[in-house]
Amino acid sequence: MRKKKAPKRFVQPDPKFGEVLVTQFVNRLMWEGRKATAYNVFYDAIALVEERTKENGLEVWRKALQTVGPSVEVKTKRIGGANFQIPIEVRGDRKISIAIKWIITYSRDRNGKSMADKLASEIVAASKGEGASFKKKEDTHRMAEANKAFAHFSKF
Repeated sequence: MRKKKAPKRFVQPDPKFGEVLVTQFVNRLMWEGRKATAYNVFYDAIALVEERTKENGLEVWRKALQTVGPSVEVKTKRIGGANFQIPIEVRGDRKISIAIKWIITYSRDRNGKSMADKLASEIVAASKGEGASFKKKEDTHRMAEANKAFAHFSKF
């Protein structure tokens, strides 16, 4: 490694809930620098979640992030001319960032009128252990389990 490691950037907490995790989620949700629009979409989605589940929307969202976050993933490593899928443990901050990415990606693919409606549907489904983002976690775990025989190669 020739250069020093990039410093970890810290984000400001969001204005409504005072949570750094909400800001990270909104930054990932944002398109073309429209942060105010992204905040409105997120807050509307949380309100829809509260309306549908009759629970605290922020707690349901946190539960969805915990449910979707994978504990193992596979990384490809080339050894002796062959590519192996090697299962590795996922760090805590990466687990959350993967969960955020999957929830937003699969909520964009959903059918619905507005992005807030699609995001709320995906959050509710993920908190119950359903939906496309949860299925992605299950597929990732299944792939890691299938390639457990190559775990001794893990020197990342």
